[in-house]
Amino acid sequence: MHTSEYIAALNYLYDHYAAFSRIGASALNPGLENSLILDSWLKHPHQAYRTIHVAGTNGKGSTSHSIASVLQSAGYKVGLYTSPHLVDFRERIRVDGQMIDEADVVRFVERAKKEMPNIQPSFFELTMMMAFDYFRQQKVDVAVIEVGLGGRLDSTNIITPDLSVVTNIGLEHTQFLGNTLAAIAAEKAGIMKQGVPVVIGEKHVETDNVFVQKAAEVGAPLTFAQDVYTLVSAEIECDLMAAKLTHNTADGYTEEDTILYGLSGLCQQKNIVTVLAAIAKLKDVGYSISGEQMRSGLRKVVSQTGLIGRWQKLSAHPDVIIDTGHNAHGVRLLGEQLKQQKYNRIHIVWGMANDKQPENVMPLLPTEATYYFTRANVERAIPEDAMQQVGLGAGLQGEKYHTVQQAIEAAQRAAKPTDLIFIGGSNFVVAEALPLFQNEK
Repeated sequence: MHTSEYIAALNYLYDHYAAFSRIGASALNPGLENSLILDSWLKHPHQAYRTIHVAGTNGKGSTSHSIASVLQSAGYKVGLYTSPHLVDFRERIRVDGQMIDEADVVRFVERAKKEMPNIQPSFFELTMMMAFDYFRQQKVDVAVIEVGLGGRLDSTNIITPDLSVVTNIGLEHTQFLGNTLAAIAAEKAGIMKQGVPVVIGEKHVETDNVFVQKAAEVGAPLTFAQDVYTLVSAEIECDLMAAKLTHNTADGYTEEDTILYGLSGLCQQKNIVTVLAAIAKLKDVGYSISGEQMRSGLRKVVSQTGLIGRWQKLSAHPDVIIDTGHNAHGVRLLGEQLKQQKYNRIHIVWGMANDKQPENVMPLLPTEATYYFTRANVERAIPEDAMQQVGLGAGLQGEKYHTVQQAIEAAQRAAKPTDLIFIGGSNFVVAEALPLFQNEK
């Protein structure tokens, strides 16, 4: 149970500082001005520890958690700042996998009420500074910082990290970042800093040159992860992915290795390559990480960081799986992974936010499934009847339900033990689903 003080502090944050996750574009405040003012007010907390900066359309959360887990296994005290949260706001701010204490959230909000400069920051700007300040208080050695949206104008871009990572580029948030992959890449490349090495997770003909040019412009040593590691094969073994990879060493040799990764979604086959290249680069710049520490961190990423919502099995007989993939780039992989599962029939509970271009996403889903179209309880959610209409246009058949819980209950009533229930389409749908399965394994 949350304390009344914590609930009051959270309500104050949501009521006074607009949150993009809840209301969308009107909450955005692109640019670094407020963040720099807040940073000055708090006497530059992020300068008290080393940082690693992670951007990208998909995979930046999994990549951030994975890097943090490896660093934890290597003996570092690690801060981890990610967004959005799924169930509890405190998921955004962790030290060695442990969420920030409720009392620390309350203390920061009370301090902000009394002392904050006379500006109107966004929810993201203020809570980011809460994280940075908390990491300093906790005396972390290093903090892994996930970009909120884009890169160049994102609040997190006030840091000067030891390493910058861009996982991949897809068409998302086009109203803010641009309508082409190259334009979006240019925004995400904005996290590059002079002399700071950068790892690009995935190559693409439309974006590679954008990164090459930006890296040359700012003097950032550039590595494409796919030039260093190549995935040969991947097999799922009891929620672990056994990834066989080749590693092209600096002296021209190619080594083959198998890594056990604690994330088994199909998208993680791309993320593991990015993570391994990032770890190699961190060792180059002075981090002490042994091979066994790396293996341990990758294997234990979920237990060491508390990561939830990534191809996560919530229940069995029937299997219930959730995943937060919500744009075309991610859902294409989800669709492929669903086809690989063993089941008699598949039931899909699906709802999306109104900026995710459902007409481009939903045709990527399996047409043989029975659908339960729904909406999460947030302003940005697409109404369930509109969701159903887009689905019908994509050849997806199913009924509509006013709440996520109603949709899940309907799927559970219809599903046989040999069926599969998949829940997704939005972070918000997943967030509402998770508590319904708290007592199940």
